[in-house]
Amino acid sequence: MSMTSGVAVVLGGSMAGLLAARVLAETFDTVLVVDRDEVLGVRESRRGAAHTRHAHGLHARGHLVIEDLFPGLTTELAEAGVPTGDLGEMRWYFNGRRLKPAHTGLISVTAPRPVLEHHVRNRVADLPNVRFLQRHDVLSLATTPDRGRVTGVRVRPPAPAEAPVTLDCDLVVDATGRGSRTPAWLAELGYERPAVDRVKVGIAYTTCHYRTRPEWFDGVQSINPVASPAHPRGAFFGQVGRDLCILSLTGILGDHPPTDPRGFLEFARTLPVPDVYRAIRDAEPLDAPVSFGFPASTRRRYERLRRFPDGLLVIGDAVCSFNPVYGQGMSVAAIEALVLREHLRAGPARPQRFLTEIARVIDVPWEISAGGDLDFPAVEGERTLKVRMGNAYLARTQYAATKDAAVTDQYMRVAGLMDPPSALMRPTIMARVLRHAPLRPRPPASWLDGRPAAPPEHVPAAASQPTTYHQKGRL
Repeated sequence: MSMTSGVAVVLGGSMAGLLAARVLAETFDTVLVVDRDEVLGVRESRRGAAHTRHAHGLHARGHLVIEDLFPGLTTELAEAGVPTGDLGEMRWYFNGRRLKPAHTGLISVTAPRPVLEHHVRNRVADLPNVRFLQRHDVLSLATTPDRGRVTGVRVRPPAPAEAPVTLDCDLVVDATGRGSRTPAWLAELGYERPAVDRVKVGIAYTTCHYRTRPEWFDGVQSINPVASPAHPRGAFFGQVGRDLCILSLTGILGDHPPTDPRGFLEFARTLPVPDVYRAIRDAEPLDAPVSFGFPASTRRRYERLRRFPDGLLVIGDAVCSFNPVYGQGMSVAAIEALVLREHLRAGPARPQRFLTEIARVIDVPWEISAGGDLDFPAVEGERTLKVRMGNAYLARTQYAATKDAAVTDQYMRVAGLMDPPSALMRPTIMARVLRHAPLRPRPPASWLDGRPAAPPEHVPAAASQPTTYHQKGRL
């Protein structure tokens, strides 16, 4: 199968691949998006993207970029029943304490990931020079005889179609995610594999859906007890449709939320705050809990390679896959797409330069997520002085945000990748932080106040009332 010049091939039809295809369509005559699954018209989780069943959020910077690439998408999603809201007005809990709500002006979109991708994919598919090749398995790269340039990709069409074919092209973009085979392909072509940075978190999500009751959220978009070293179990409990909500429970390093209904409910009861458990204890789930494991945050250091073939770029989770609890993946992919756009506007793709440019994009979110994970004592990794000092100050910042909405506002700007972490060190913010937390605060007890765990149907009556921590001397 031969293609004309001006062709780009994107491997992977999930968010990173869709965003790459959107900007490639500005430069190339033809853009082919190859995926092993059927993706067009699909609004449910699919075989090649099982993680999309679990809670996702498109926050702040990522939302702004995607709205810029697809004008009107936010309104389109809202009209379809997808909740949107202010990132700082969600009910956030850090170290078992609720942050002061803040109107940040930063939008969070809490669509089910397959629904969000469906809307974005339709927009990409509507572009006249983009075509999707569905149910095609990617086999290998095609190169020049000296292996200095990638000239295409060999794929196998859906059975029982013809034999494998080669898609000749000017550029291949690998957006196949964590399972990317680019490192192996490089080795086969005589190049070095990239070095890999890993932070082993051993996290698992277990997710269940419920019909929303109005009293559960009391006007907020979601309730998020964020895991911390003192309370390492966390949750995202949020509205994802007009009458639909999702609960994703999280646990790290083998302490994983069970998939049996009774165990799932008991795990929710052990969260540091009672909000989630009280909502679901007598609710009827719409499906059975399903689990998904994420062993480690992984960053492939392509920017450090001395040689790399022309005609090949790598983007999204294929370069860096973050601990999903930080909600960074889609936003980072969106920012990388803008880098790709500017890179191509400057001339033909230069892989080593592009990979260096997106490494700079990745540096800050990697510092946030990998550094944050190293605050958990059992997570293995080097704790530099910068990491230790950063985590100590971040704990103070989170505590100050429970007292001061201005701190919440700045914290959310950093978490949403609008501002760098150094913004939390600005004199005005630092003064507020140190006024409320001159020392790293001790975390409060859980809402169960240290009592032995009881089966869900035997929760003590006293537990039905919220614990007032300052009355008990916790602060």
